[in-house]
Amino acid sequence: MLSCGFEHEVRKLFSRGDLHRDLPSMRCVGYRQMWDYISNNLSYKDMINETLKATKRLAKSQLTWLRNWKDLNVLNSDDKLDILITEIIKIINFNTLFM
Repeated sequence: MLSCGFEHEVRKLFSRGDLHRDLPSMRCVGYRQMWDYISNNLSYKDMINETLKATKRLAKSQLTWLRNWKDLNVLNSDDKLDILITEIIKIINFNTLFM
């Protein structure tokens, strides 16, 4: 996010003057932390650490949410592409049989 201009994006939002850190839109991972950095409430290093913590919390809650899905198909992202493609085709073919 940082190498893609995230700080510039948030600085533009910050400079508008009609936004603040407690808006629902600022709950997205990274925005509130960058907002605090721009406001001089966090150091750059702390902003990064807080963003990483928020990202981990979000990932954990998403995994918990996904575990409750019935018939969820999980693929291992460490597998090679040809293995993933084979698994995806199996899933599609299986689901097609029951539609």
